[in-house]
Amino acid sequence: MHRVPLFLLSSLLILPTAFSQTSQPDPQLTQALLTEIRHLRADLQTTAATVQRVQIVMYRLQAETEVLNRATGRAEMAHRQCDQARQQRTFAAQQIDRLQSALPTARTPEQRAELEQTLANLRSNLEMSATEDQECQAEVQEAELQLRAEQAKMSDLQDQLDKLDKALAKAGLEP
Repeated sequence: MHRVPLFLLSSLLILPTAFSQTSQPDPQLTQALLTEIRHLRADLQTTAATVQRVQIVMYRLQAETEVLNRATGRAEMAHRQCDQARQQRTFAAQQIDRLQSALPTARTPEQRAELEQTLANLRSNLEMSATEDQECQAEVQEAELQLRAEQAKMSDLQDQLDKLDKALAKAGLEP
């Protein structure tokens, strides 16, 4: 009889201590998880920084594209203006030749005076167009110089993008 109450008493004392015990966490597993979390955080920060760099280069590329387009337009406009001035000069020279050949055939002194005045005006215009041609050529050279500079900048930005692409591919972040 004494045994049953003693057994009950001892089981009541032992059971709560058995239930209150928890298993100790594995310190190696915890360290491994913490290390993995730290690596993931570092990878995430690296990826975020890379994405920001790519966005900056893309923004610069977009802005440089606009500048390059304007420089291209300016160079094309300068070429068109020079071509037009050259055509006008050629036309004026042809008109001068035509009027010079018509001058001896003038029938009246008034007609001859009119032809001579027209010739003088055309020669004056031809001289002015020669000056304009020099200015135009200077504008073309300046526009082409600016265009080459902008093309070099664009090439540099494309090189930066290529380097970023290679770095991303090397890091295993290919699209």
